[in-house]
Amino acid sequence: MGDYQKKWFYLILLSLIWGSSFILIKKALVGFSPIQLGGLRIIFASLTLFAFGFRSMSKIQRADWKWLFIAGLTSSFFPPFLFAIAQTELDSGITSIFNSTVPLMTTLVGIALFGAIITGRQVLGVFIGLIGTAVLILTGMEFTPDQNYWYAVFIFLSALGYAFNINIIKRHLAHLGPLTITTASFGVAFIPAVIIVIFSGFFGEILHNVEMHNTIWYVLALAVLGTAWANILFNRLIHISSPVFAASVTYTIPLVAVLWGFWDGESITLYQLLGGGIILFGVWLVNKKKRNKARTVTKERSNSL
Repeated sequence: MGDYQKKWFYLILLSLIWGSSFILIKKALVGFSPIQLGGLRIIFASLTLFAFGFRSMSKIQRADWKWLFIAGLTSSFFPPFLFAIAQTELDSGITSIFNSTVPLMTTLVGIALFGAIITGRQVLGVFIGLIGTAVLILTGMEFTPDQNYWYAVFIFLSALGYAFNINIIKRHLAHLGPLTITTASFGVAFIPAVIIVIFSGFFGEILHNVEMHNTIWYVLALAVLGTAWANILFNRLIHISSPVFAASVTYTIPLVAVLWGFWDGESITLYQLLGGGIILFGVWLVNKKKRNKARTVTKERSNSL
């Protein structure tokens, strides 16, 4: 399987995993506070990564740690808390839709701070995706007006953090493997998360809180599959694609999340399905030019032989 096929495979797989994460957060919040959930998600994910990737951190150079520290805070530490807080007021499907701003944030951060150059076609694809996102948001506001949409600010902050992480990995950490980057990033977040969980009252509640016992499995699934494994896959995707394409996974995530939400009693309309179709077209357009370019290079190489 070539890089072109691999990146689409990772995109689809990540869409399924991360699209399911929002319903897991919703279920876990039945038994845990947002702070407890965010901290435990980091701790369980970190322990999983340490078991498989601790040795890989020996490849890290001293100069890399500055960027790993920033990437760890912006993508591994703050988002788990911010998403959990947001979903105390927003449905899981709506939260995933607001998360679709990551590609635009990635583009803007890349241009402003990292000297990124993108094509007009990629810019068009990003904004078409945003149009689809807007359709989903507006229909969500129409059919669920009782939700506090100010909590979307927490999602936008997470999206900005992911944008920094994507550009940092592509620009400064591309020489490190996905497992190494992911393990080190969560290593940065691990100790602060442990301290926060200790002071959250978790250890005083877990022994007698039945809801915690019933929902701890959602936390484990969210941490191991939706955080640890998914971040490894995402870092692989960043390595074999452009930052904009990697960020486009947040366009396809809502399609899965909205379906999970519908299964759980959240509303879904034909307009939301239309918005999802527009989003997919935007993702395809973001990558279309690079594929044509790859075909041209292959043809030229064949002719030269």
